[in-house]
Amino acid sequence: MVPAERPIDRLLAIMARLRDPAGGCEWDLEQTFATIAPYTVEEAYEVADAIERKNLTDLRDELGDLLFQVVFHSRMAQEQGVFGFDDVVLAISEKMIRRHPHVFGAEAQRTAAEQTQAWEVIKAQERAGKGLSDSLLDDVPASFPALTRAVKLSRRAATVGFVWPTIGEVVAKLDEEVAELKVEIAANDRAKARAELGDVLFVVANIARALDIDPEDALRATNAKFTRRFRHIETELKARGKTPEQSNLAEMDALWDSAKAAEKARG
Repeated sequence: MVPAERPIDRLLAIMARLRDPAGGCEWDLEQTFATIAPYTVEEAYEVADAIERKNLTDLRDELGDLLFQVVFHSRMAQEQGVFGFDDVVLAISEKMIRRHPHVFGAEAQRTAAEQTQAWEVIKAQERAGKGLSDSLLDDVPASFPALTRAVKLSRRAATVGFVWPTIGEVVAKLDEEVAELKVEIAANDRAKARAELGDVLFVVANIARALDIDPEDALRATNAKFTRRFRHIETELKARGKTPEQSNLAEMDALWDSAKAAEKARG
């Protein structure tokens, strides 16, 4: 009996056909790692969005789109004779086994906190094996969203003790940086205000790290909250025969407060 085709084999075959110079898709054939990279990032955000909306049907579809990005990059690498999809799977499988010796090896079980600490130690060993030992920060990608990168940079520094001892001290540092930002705003010095704003955001990232909160996730939630409340303002104004442009701050602020109160009442 001929074994049934695995879904991943079908997807790999579809990708190979799309990239086939003899009759493939011209758009797919023109792509490179660099041109596809933005789509890869976009698909990852769409996965996060589906999770945020708790829509598992969309999550299934978005995970498929993200998987296709992995297949696309793997196919281009295979065409260059560098690696293929199976090599990608093998590499991540070996990495997961290597980074979980308490599950796949003889080490004692770890708490989640102990695993996080051990994970960083293992990653440091891997960096050294790749010749990236000059700096602890060598392989934190510059292409990460700035807030995410700030968290990762501060987390790396924290592994060697370069960290505020308590969350209270981090918050105090935030107050200090905000005060410095106010000075530059008052002086109308945009260049220095930009630098101070960056310092404020970096300290915020440190607070997120200290609280073990993903700042991107926290900001996404606030963006969603702002969107809900502003739409409430628009809806209420429309019921009054008005647009936001025909309203004023006091009226819109009162509607904002009513949206906020309604959300709190719903729990």
